[in-house]
Amino acid sequence: MKLERLISMIYMLLNNEVLSASALAEKYNVSQRTIYRDIDAICAAGIPVVSYQGVNGGYGIMEEYKMDKSLLGSYDVESLITILHSVSTVFEDERALETIHRLQTVGQESQTQSLSMDIGSWRANAESLRLLRTAITGKRVIRFDYINAKNERTNRKVEPVRLMYKYGSWYLYSFCRTREDYREFRVSRMADVVETPETFHRTHVVEHRERAYDMSRKAEQVEVVLHFSADSLAMAMDHFYDADKRFNDDGTLTMTLKVINPSEARWLLSILLSFGDKVEVMEPAELRQIMRTKLENMLSRYAKG
Repeated sequence: MKLERLISMIYMLLNNEVLSASALAEKYNVSQRTIYRDIDAICAAGIPVVSYQGVNGGYGIMEEYKMDKSLLGSYDVESLITILHSVSTVFEDERALETIHRLQTVGQESQTQSLSMDIGSWRANAESLRLLRTAITGKRVIRFDYINAKNERTNRKVEPVRLMYKYGSWYLYSFCRTREDYREFRVSRMADVVETPETFHRTHVVEHRERAYDMSRKAEQVEVVLHFSADSLAMAMDHFYDADKRFNDDGTLTMTLKVINPSEARWLLSILLSFGDKVEVMEPAELRQIMRTKLENMLSRYAKG
């Protein structure tokens, strides 16, 4: 109970210029003598509490210790707290939690939260994410089995550089010693991840490589036209939210999106097949034929039973 009271008192002092001992005693239903002992304990913990004398005197925290409220607006504070809270949940980051507590002293308690974020770990094991982050900060070489887009299983030994959350999934950007080049590994496809005792000392500069990778994704795009049935609109919007949309009079939906080499885009084929008979590929003709072949192969597999 005392620890909870001390923590609460610290936040009270951070959020107020001066608080009298009597006001604190009334709030926490204790004697003023207890408040004096609590203030001594807070000072002993390294938090600079200042005593102000006079009629309007009391206790406060040195202004130099507080974050300058003029540096951040309430919108900035809210956004930062939301992002840090999501990160701290995934990685159990105590330093992020401490930063959140400091930021909360700048924000307005009565303000309604307008933003919420959950980058969670439902697509990747949270323990693996924490292990990878520890390896990155400690510059430890890691080893794991990896399933690539061709369903090939390989063993990799890498120097981890950065964890990235994009396209709704977690990725590890690292220098792959197996391939002697930089690679992105989707965390959900990594198995038996082990942090080795070996450390690496080279400095990895990755910004220009990432930009080149992103630019390559925009090259040679082909238009794909899809026609969705009226009872699959929500699912279509979830998967292809950035496509051009045309809602038809009969309740169906026509979407146009641009894809690099769609006939070899395994991710696109997987999504389209998940719709069953709720989608029809209109263009390009090559992708339409590939879908037809896939469906015929599936039908023949079940016909054998």
